[in-house]
This record gives sequence, C-alpha cells and structure tokens, in this order.
Amino acid sequence: MRTSLCLLTLVYCGLFSTYDAFAQANEPQASAPEATMSRKEMRAENRQTVRSVRHALLHTKGLDASGIRIKAKDGVVLLAGTVPDASQIPLAVAAAASAPTVKSVSNYISVRIPGGR
Repeated sequence: MRTSLCLLTLVYCGLFSTYDAFAQANEPQASAPEATMSRKEMRAENRQTVRSVRHALLHTKGLDASGIRIKAKDGVVLLAGTVPDASQIPLAVAAAASAPTVKSVSNYISVRIPGGR
C-alpha cells in the first residue's frame, strides 16, 4: 500500500512538472523591453513639447494666448487659464494638438470675465 502511494505521488508530480514545462515552452516570447528614457530625458522632452505648443499658440491668428498656461507629460498637454472670448478656446486646442509630439490635449481654458481676475 505504501509503495503504491509513493508511486502514485511520483506519477502525479511527474505529470504536473511535464505540464508546467510544456506550458512555459509554448508561452509567447516576451518582447525585448523598449529603450527606457531617463528622468532627465523625459523632462527635456516635456519641456520641448511645451515650447512647441507655446510656439503654435503664439502663431495662431486670432488667438490671445497670454492667459494660457501649458503643461506637458509624455505627450499629453494640459491647457489652463483664460481667453477673452469663447471662440478662442477651440483655436487654442487645435493649435496645441497640431504641435509635434502631442498625443492628446486636455482643455481647462475658460472665458475671462471683463473686469474680473
């Protein structure tokens, strides 16, 4: 009885170790990790994105970009601040989206209230 229990245990362990080896052999190979950028390189890329968005905003006709603040992280641009009238908001978003390296634009621009801050 003891011998058959040991034999059964060995067969059981053998089956599952074979299954694990088979499963590992057939799993898709993980691709090589992409080249990661250092924090310094990421900050430099974010600053370059902010500069290119600012350039696009300042060269858009009919847009007063003096009250717009720009932040960027990994190609995602955040526009915040105020513009004199509502027709300038879509101009600002379109100009920011057209800048190189911009993946998406989050718009937090509001219309400046006359006489307000």
